[in-house]
This record gives sequence, structure tokens and C-alpha cells, in this order.
Amino acid sequence: MSNGMRVDLSALDEVIRKLWTLLDDMDKAGQTSKYNTEIPMDAFGNTCLFMEAGDLQKAHIDAKTRLESAIKGLHGLIDQFGTSTSKVKDKYTEQEYATKAQMGGGTGSSNGSFAK
Repeated sequence: MSNGMRVDLSALDEVIRKLWTLLDDMDKAGQTSKYNTEIPMDAFGNTCLFMEAGDLQKAHIDAKTRLESAIKGLHGLIDQFGTSTSKVKDKYTEQEYATKAQMGGGTGSSNGSFAK
């Protein structure tokens, strides 16, 4: 028997859909950060003429690594939240069907055990 609490399953579906879209976007950002942000050493200058060129390259590599790590962490968090939200929605859906069946099949008819 329900305790009077209602859950909007369509809203949960919308959250799940948005999370999967965000996850797809994070995949694209991860690929971009990994493969499309590489700067060759010569772009920082000649180390003979510009002594800080090596420091700039190291700073670039460090920043790139941190960005990739942050995106990976966010990806994992979004995936975990999306999976958990999907499981919660499934449980609520199962409970809704069980409640409807208990109340007479959810067809609107009055042939259930509560109609007697």
C-alpha cells in the first residue's frame, strides 16, 4: 500500500536522458583533450634562444594531464549518477506496476480486491 508519496517517472526519464547526453559530450571532450591539444616542442621556441621553452612545454603537459584527469573523473561521476538514477527509476516503475496490480490491474475496472 502506498504511503501517499508520488514520483514523476517522466521527470526521472528526462534526468536520465540528459545525463546520457552529458556523458556523450564528456566523451567528446575527453577525446579532444587527449588527442587535439598536443603542442609540439618547437611551438614553444628554441631552447637555445628561449630558455623557458622547456618550462612552457612542461606546464602545457601538466595542464593537459590535469584536464584529462578532471574530465575522466567527471565522466565517472556522471556515469555513476546516471546508472543510479536509472536503477531508482526502474524500482519506482516496478512498484507502480505492483501497486496497480494489487489495486485491480490498473485498468480502471472495479474488480480488484479493494472493490469488494
